[in-house]
Amino acid sequence: MKCRCSKGFMILVLLLAPTNLLQSQDYNELKLVDIYKNRVYTQERYGPVRWMKDSKGYSTLEINEETGAQDIVRYEAGTGNRSVLISSKQLIPEGKSEPLQVADYVWSDDNTKLLIFTNTRRVWRYNTRGDYWVLNLKSGKLQQLGKDVERTTMMFARFSPDASRVAYVSKQNIYVEDLVTGETRQITFDGGGNIINGTFDWVYEEELDCRDGFRWSPDGKNIAYWQTDTQGTGVFYMINNVDSVYSVPIPLPYPKAGTTNSAVKIGVVPSTGGETRWFDIPGDPRNNYLARMDFIPGSDEVMIQQLNRKQNTNTVWVGDINTMKLTNIFTDRDEAFLDIHDNIMWLDNEQYFTWTSERDGWLHLYKVSRYGETVELITKGNFDVMSISCIDAAGGYVYYIASPDKPVDRYLYRSRLDGRGEAERITPVNMPGQHSYQMSADARWAIHTYEDVVTPPHISLVSIPKHKQLRLLVSNREAKERYENLGLNPKEFFRVDIGEVELDAWMIKPRDFNPSKKYPVIIYIYGEPAGATVQNSWGGGDLWHQYMAQHGYIILSIDPRGTRSPRGREWRKIIYRKIGIVAPQDHAAAVRKVIETYPFVDSSRIGIHGWSGGGQMTLNCMFRYPELYKTGIAVAFVADQKNYDTIYQERYMSTPQDNPEGYRDGSPITHAHNLEGKLLIMHGTADDNVHYQSFEMLTNELIKHNKLFDQMVYPMRSHGIYERENTSYHLRQTMEKFWLENLEPGGKEL
Repeated sequence: MKCRCSKGFMILVLLLAPTNLLQSQDYNELKLVDIYKNRVYTQERYGPVRWMKDSKGYSTLEINEETGAQDIVRYEAGTGNRSVLISSKQLIPEGKSEPLQVADYVWSDDNTKLLIFTNTRRVWRYNTRGDYWVLNLKSGKLQQLGKDVERTTMMFARFSPDASRVAYVSKQNIYVEDLVTGETRQITFDGGGNIINGTFDWVYEEELDCRDGFRWSPDGKNIAYWQTDTQGTGVFYMINNVDSVYSVPIPLPYPKAGTTNSAVKIGVVPSTGGETRWFDIPGDPRNNYLARMDFIPGSDEVMIQQLNRKQNTNTVWVGDINTMKLTNIFTDRDEAFLDIHDNIMWLDNEQYFTWTSERDGWLHLYKVSRYGETVELITKGNFDVMSISCIDAAGGYVYYIASPDKPVDRYLYRSRLDGRGEAERITPVNMPGQHSYQMSADARWAIHTYEDVVTPPHISLVSIPKHKQLRLLVSNREAKERYENLGLNPKEFFRVDIGEVELDAWMIKPRDFNPSKKYPVIIYIYGEPAGATVQNSWGGGDLWHQYMAQHGYIILSIDPRGTRSPRGREWRKIIYRKIGIVAPQDHAAAVRKVIETYPFVDSSRIGIHGWSGGGQMTLNCMFRYPELYKTGIAVAFVADQKNYDTIYQERYMSTPQDNPEGYRDGSPITHAHNLEGKLLIMHGTADDNVHYQSFEMLTNELIKHNKLFDQMVYPMRSHGIYERENTSYHLRQTMEKFWLENLEPGGKEL
């Protein structure tokens, strides 16, 4: 990436270049309104796909031209033959003229019935509340569930193992409905207010990915479920000031770092109704997390994963639902923190289970005996297993995503379940970029998605393990042509050596870039453990950053240590107890190195922006290194880490009581008095994740120290700041205006 070209050499290159490279007007103009309002740059998608239980074909949704609604169709993997499994005409309720709009669907285990989720409503992040219908494929009968409960209150409906009944949650209680008689039986009665049955409070949903909170026993006789008691948890109030003449408070039980959690327990109740029996799990229920629970196949036992509050110990219990006896079968520990992984599969007649751990310094899959006597490594090597695509017990392989050589890429590998041999790459070596696979249960077929920074998702059906493409499902050719017609400079990947380590980075240059000039730089940052920005993925073409580059900015992104990158345990966990401390240090060192290495970077015009954790990083960088970062935009940020939730913040920082120095030094508000540059802060007042409180607290601190800044507030918008008319377009216009007015665009002579 080093560019030492003279002006004379640059002229030679331009003279030899094709005419269209010289005349930018030959390209289509990239307009902000086309990105965020007119949606010109949309791309084709496919699915959602459900592999059928025979692994010979898959189902998906397709629009019926006659009805305008969705048919559910099946494609045979081997032949491509198409058949309509469920016509949208079959989904017209009695007395209605329009078919149901299918938001999601699930087949019963015997494929004789279909459960349809429709008329959905958003609960925090996702649309998990709505109405359910069941279609009997043999009789053609379409019946609505929950006629005795309020409409659009039903959540997480599930067939019983024999598909004769459906269980669901409504208003924090669990119901079971008989599909033959239509009888609905309420099996929990104490839900409501501070008691939540069969689902979870905000922090479990957000940070542990817990939503559907009950499980049928394999014989259908019992239901095991979580119960959450939010009593004692601090309540945060959001205020709706825009939808009525009087303000409306919106209460949200939300445990902030170091405060009281909800009490969570697991019980078992007969599916026909009766008394709930509770497992007596050791430890304070407010200072431990029951992160996972599921039945062991073919048994009356549940496996429960219990994380301690520090989240450095995962105790695995097996609970007998007949005796309610608990047995500790395995315990995983880490000196820093543990993540929860959903990669458990029972093997060899349920005598072993798979487990994901970083215990050897890399994220790998292990085979653990039923009672924890042996723990054997399955995947081997100095690389991270980033996700599991398929565990094929019959074939003896696990298929997974990894990238041993380039953290920015993603490829499919497989390893033998018996741990023998080396990892085998399945993705062809001539396809650099990012690959994902939705595989059939027998690992013979996969829906393969390929993308990179200049290639929108290319989706095909491939056979495994030879990776032969059988059919192209989505080419996204038009999206690629639209992108290419813009004549943009693609991201250039490189590494920045800061001494202790090399950091991954990318750079976008303006279309008319001239290396003999100095350009301002806008840095895009996230920098926290939940994600990484330096990825060789499409990301919609990253048109926002490309748009800003055309104003005459270089766009730069760097992943500091601690980000979710496949570079080993030490890389990810160096930030333990030091969120907001290590990453800004790494980032500042990397920016200085970039300035030193590339003469076309103007050190007097360095800007930075980020959202959420990236907003926090933006503030930390600007406040702690004001001589380096001259301009910044922080969106939906955490100003004081004590104001974020227990599970996320304490996982990486421990509690404020245990680590007061870390919370103080890692929080931007501590360093706000150092602000020297131009700063814009932005937030939504209905942000249930990072509360608007952070915005007001930082504003108050900046005023206290007589620091001038700009701000933009979006009423009743959540963490993503996209709800309501024109929001996304307005937000990006505001950002654009701020950059143009406060970080002079365009190249200047060296």
